[in-house]
Amino acid sequence: MTLFPEPLRRFVQLFNEAEFWESHEVLEGPWRETGSAFYHGLILWASAWVHVQRNNTHGIQAQIGKALRALEGFPDHYLGIDVAAIRARGQVVRGQVLAAPTDKTADQEPWIRRLALPELELDPARLRGDETELE
Repeated sequence: MTLFPEPLRRFVQLFNEAEFWESHEVLEGPWRETGSAFYHGLILWASAWVHVQRNNTHGIQAQIGKALRALEGFPDHYLGIDVAAIRARGQVVRGQVLAAPTDKTADQEPWIRRLALPELELDPARLRGDETELE
């Protein structure tokens, strides 16, 4: 028996391969079907990293802000994912982006080179068992 829903497993796999757009798309259908606020938060998190890849400073800030708000009410560990780590990383990245010079003529490395790409892990020890996405 598989502990985690297939769309979530596929999302994590694609996310960790830096296929952020594709990972976001994998959860889109299940999110719309179930209304999972958690899936929505993960979609927004992946979307932020799409903007990192596109070097879109405004998009990074906006999507990380949305992801942090969406994941705010969740416990530190949910559905096998370290939500506290996502929130902490989001705050750090948001701070880095906000602190960056806004002079568009400045010769700056693209965000994809300035920010270490995150990874997600599905840890059975972080699975509570009462998550609605498991139904």
